[in-house]
Amino acid sequence: MAKILITEDEDSLRSFVARALRLDGHETHEAADGAEGLEMLSAETFDLLLSDIRMPVMDGIELAHRASSNFPELKILLMTGYAEQRERADDLMEKVIDVVSKPFALPDIRKAVALALAS
Repeated sequence: MAKILITEDEDSLRSFVARALRLDGHETHEAADGAEGLEMLSAETFDLLLSDIRMPVMDGIELAHRASSNFPELKILLMTGYAEQRERADDLMEKVIDVVSKPFALPDIRKAVALALAS
């Protein structure tokens, strides 16, 4: 299965998503902000970056830009609970597969990840 980096500043949501994706057989790694996520991307190879848009230190938009420049084969899926943040991701639509709206149900995020990996 896939090796996925989950970058999300909310601990409980990050753990929830990681557990769900492990149920599908994926290997998950977790980062609490974009800067930590970028460090992890530089140290290891991942199949998918699943990142929140709104985070401290480095937000998901900047992380997605840097990740797509440094790791062009990496698939990127963003998530947000804020409509205006989704609009900020519009310039990334050539670089990211999709933006998932929060709150989401477990089947929703699992399906979004499966579709992103299949693309």
